[in-house]
Amino acid sequence: MQTGSPEGFFELWPTLFLQRDIPGSEAANERLARLILEKEGRETALTTEYATYNLFESEDPAVQWLRQCVNKTIADYLRRLGIDYDVNWRLQGWANVNRAGDYHNLHNHPHSYLSGTYYVRVPTVWPPRRGRADLDPGAISFFDPRPQANVVAIRNDGQVNPEHRIDPRAGMMLLWPSFLHHLVHPNLSDELRISISFNVILKWSDDYLPRQ
Repeated sequence: MQTGSPEGFFELWPTLFLQRDIPGSEAANERLARLILEKEGRETALTTEYATYNLFESEDPAVQWLRQCVNKTIADYLRRLGIDYDVNWRLQGWANVNRAGDYHNLHNHPHSYLSGTYYVRVPTVWPPRRGRADLDPGAISFFDPRPQANVVAIRNDGQVNPEHRIDPRAGMMLLWPSFLHHLVHPNLSDELRISISFNVILKWSDDYLPRQ
């Protein structure tokens, strides 16, 4: 709880979102794509049965490289939040292989603190389309967690658009609070979209409790 009257402008209840490109990811992405497609060949429900395995338990160098990148990104995120004490977590990760027509419905990630996605392969060729002009194949959309917060927004007010849409590219990593609802638009290309999603699950400590 804040006491007193702060001077000037300040933001309340922000949702911190991180988007970054991982440098030097090309060789690792090729290796990750091979590993994921080989695993999918053995396990046809690889994408939908995400809770049955943890990709980050693999000792493959490319997976361990990605694990280090994810942990570094999480540490940077926590530092930006102003968390100045030790936080322990474990990663639970799974692969997504999206073929033509595949998509993910609106959802969030319960029982986690943060969630994220790393893009291994993204389609580069989109066939001509007829019909709706607002299709954004392959994009991922995030939605304002405050219902109807944009009802009275006016032009140039940051609350006017309740949706934040990203066109990902290979080597991009996204990180967000797990409560944030999001969806993945249909892949309308014949090329594969391959990504690795993950949850950041806290190893609980009473030190995390806010001071009352």
